[in-house]
Amino acid sequence: MKASNFTLPSTNKKNYSLKDSLGQYVILYFYPKDDTPGCTLETNDFNKLLSKFRKLDCEIYGISKDNLKSHDKFKDKYKIKFDLLADEEIKVLKKYKVWGKKKFMGREFMGIIRTTFLIDKKGKIIKVWNNVRVKDHAKEVFETLKAFVEK
Repeated sequence: MKASNFTLPSTNKKNYSLKDSLGQYVILYFYPKDDTPGCTLETNDFNKLLSKFRKLDCEIYGISKDNLKSHDKFKDKYKIKFDLLADEEIKVLKKYKVWGKKKFMGREFMGIIRTTFLIDKKGKIIKVWNNVRVKDHAKEVFETLKAFVEK
């Protein structure tokens, strides 16, 4: 399946469009909120493996509905070396079907369902991880990409 194109404001002060990444692999990971325990762990794990991903010609983008100011603070605090994208209007979150009903401590609310997409150089989705468990997730995504590249 082809990944839907989108354009969102990025922490690099420009707008990022998925079509700009044709010709390289892309990891899009959708996460609920900047600077919360699970999201921080997931982001730091991707950050630690960034050079390995880049050696396989792969870029990483984190997406949440936080604004750029929040993203910039999060990036600075943890020295994140890849761009975070702001989807304040929830358009891309809905397009990728990661905006949905969540349950926490007995109450239901709408929110981001932690999901990761691995996209190939032609813009096709290779793999989707739904309802991600943060521990060792970035490593698993890297191993999947590596196996795909080495095929």
